[in-house]
Amino acid sequence: MFGAFGFFVYLCRLMKYADVILPVPLTGLFTYAVPEGMVLKVGVRVLVTFGRSKTYLGIVARLHNDKPQDYQVKVISQVMDAEPIITDHQLKLWQWIADYYMSPIGEVYKAALPSGLKAEDGYRPKTELYIQLSSKFRNEQALHVAIDMLQRAPKQLKAFLNYLELSAWDQLGAGEEQFEITREELINQGHTLQSVNALVQRGLLETYDKEVGRLNYGGEPHPELIKPLSEVQQEAYNQIQFSFLQKNVTLLHGVTSSGKTEIYIHLIQQALNKHQQVLYLLPEIALTVQMMQRLQRVFGNRLGIYHSKYSDAERVEIWQKQLSQHPYDVILGARSAVLLPFQNLGLVIIDEEHVSSYKQQDPAPRYHARSAAIMLAQMYGAKTLLGTATPSLETYHNAKSGKYGLVELFQRYKGIELPEIQVVDIKDLQHRKMMNGPFSPLLLTKTREALERGEQVILFQNRRGYAPMIECKQCGWVPHCQHCDVSLTLHRNMNQLTCHYCGYTYQVPTECPACGSKELLTKGYGTEKIEDQLRDIFPEARIARMDLDTTRTRNAYERIISDFSSGRTNLLIGTQMISKGLDFDKVSVVGILNADNLLNYPDFRAYEQAYMMMAQVSGRAGRKGKRGLVILQTKSPALPVIQQVVQNDYTSLYNSLIAERQQFHYPPYYRLVYVYLKHRSDAVVETASIEMGSRLRKWFSTRVLGPDKPAIAKVKSLSIRKLVLKLELGINMADVRKYLALAQQQMLQDKRYTSLQIYFDVDPL
Repeated sequence: MFGAFGFFVYLCRLMKYADVILPVPLTGLFTYAVPEGMVLKVGVRVLVTFGRSKTYLGIVARLHNDKPQDYQVKVISQVMDAEPIITDHQLKLWQWIADYYMSPIGEVYKAALPSGLKAEDGYRPKTELYIQLSSKFRNEQALHVAIDMLQRAPKQLKAFLNYLELSAWDQLGAGEEQFEITREELINQGHTLQSVNALVQRGLLETYDKEVGRLNYGGEPHPELIKPLSEVQQEAYNQIQFSFLQKNVTLLHGVTSSGKTEIYIHLIQQALNKHQQVLYLLPEIALTVQMMQRLQRVFGNRLGIYHSKYSDAERVEIWQKQLSQHPYDVILGARSAVLLPFQNLGLVIIDEEHVSSYKQQDPAPRYHARSAAIMLAQMYGAKTLLGTATPSLETYHNAKSGKYGLVELFQRYKGIELPEIQVVDIKDLQHRKMMNGPFSPLLLTKTREALERGEQVILFQNRRGYAPMIECKQCGWVPHCQHCDVSLTLHRNMNQLTCHYCGYTYQVPTECPACGSKELLTKGYGTEKIEDQLRDIFPEARIARMDLDTTRTRNAYERIISDFSSGRTNLLIGTQMISKGLDFDKVSVVGILNADNLLNYPDFRAYEQAYMMMAQVSGRAGRKGKRGLVILQTKSPALPVIQQVVQNDYTSLYNSLIAERQQFHYPPYYRLVYVYLKHRSDAVVETASIEMGSRLRKWFSTRVLGPDKPAIAKVKSLSIRKLVLKLELGINMADVRKYLALAQQQMLQDKRYTSLQIYFDVDPL
């Protein structure tokens, strides 16, 4: 009775209601009536009204016949898509993120979709102006007439003849083999816009708009350029293959410069041979620059890049390409790439899996891309490979306990030794007045020697700006942010004080507002001040700085890395950005200027994070041709973690920390949920946090700690309190989420707590 499409339309007409995801911070889906005759599919965008007058672009998540009983159902105003822009797997992942991280699914929607897909008219295809020969001149006789017409306009004649040559119309009789030419192409041949426009006004040429993509196509793939694996790499590759037969997730624990990337490339090619797609995640946008070059060389136009430094229009086009019949086979990207649509995902690679930037902090949803990617792979039946030289304790524990597979690669490529690490006691040197600012004599000597040999040096200082603070010499006054509970960082290049939490800027005072003294001194060293001092010490050096201030655009990342890779710069100063997987051939010396900045942090993960950062930045030294040298400056050389870095002894670090974690009820033996409360009034948030703690203790008893003030107790004029839940692994998390949501709801219904914010951070970092 029905054709296939007719039957589908018939079914749609039976579905009278649609549950819609709206981009609002409210829990759950919203049900709308489907007008008669409207054809809907799950995953399409629809225009709906919400509340009295607001209009939103929502996503259809479910079609059904269950009429809501307790309210008047509004009708969908308009359907925006003929085909879904969200796949079933994406909807499942969105729901999992919303449930697991206790965030409204509308927040997941807002984070996942590029802005151009979240607004009714937000995305416009890029068009370019093309020119073509007017139809009445498309024969030999007419062309001769046209040329005669232009004899007294030599510039126009030259442009016209050039057009005929470029488009192949000078080859009369070529039929349909003419080439399309943009107006810009013709002008770039040395002609003026006026000359080209005059040809259009005379009716010899016509213009038309044509949609063109913003995506950069990387040329033809060249799988023959894949390098053969060394014997040790091949063994690791074989072990990964065997592990994948038994486990869905495998950890590749390989020392820095062991050639993990080459193993990844072989695994990617194997997936492509099976007609599967690959998701390759990196923790930092900076890393995608070098990795893109390596992968594009092999996979060409089969590779797509996706991260937040791309324009919104570019991200829309990548999204649409992934839904098309010819999607990218390999997606390389940062955290947000896990939210892209895939059609046949077969392999997920999470490189530098230990890095905390995989965890989204603000705004919601506060998801961990590593966990989300593992879940996405599971939905597709795909395999996940976690790669790092310094695994997170949770991942390594999962591997050692048998939940994940484990493959180890402890030999550097071509047998190059791990760098020698020399520890410098800067407390002793400061006492003996032998330090030159933040630089020890040994570091300066080794830096000078390396530069004189034509080699490169990396210096690591995990604080940006010129100085972390300024202080009055007379009375000790320190400028603080008016909106946050932090001192202000001096950025001398911009001549301003900046809050790194709210972004507010202040003028640098010329005198102390407390006592009137003009003696305002800088305290501490940021990367900007390090750069200034190095220019004085090494005036011949070609210095670059890589931190958040110098890498605000995509091109800035590419320029800094390209300049250092090519040798145009030879001394690189940077924050943690430089510690993660960058590969430079000529770096022989790495300096860690102050390890204590990493160690003296009030967090149970401080030593783990410090070890990871120091080991990773050390791994930038001596990667090709010779053994490198690392100068590690610290006031606490006797700390076990310092010796573990020196000896590259991750196992010792793991064994010591894992025992503490078990004793004090921390991950991986317990799960953490942080409950944050924020309000403009410190008194209100204090009272609310005490009450919230009492409510939670009714259900969770001694599992609840706090409330306490966090280290930064005020941000953006909001006072903050924090409660901590320590939950044993066997606890029913569905019940936990239910009780937390109930407590949140009860608190927000209390009139005393108008404007109170309550949110949850599940598995915090």
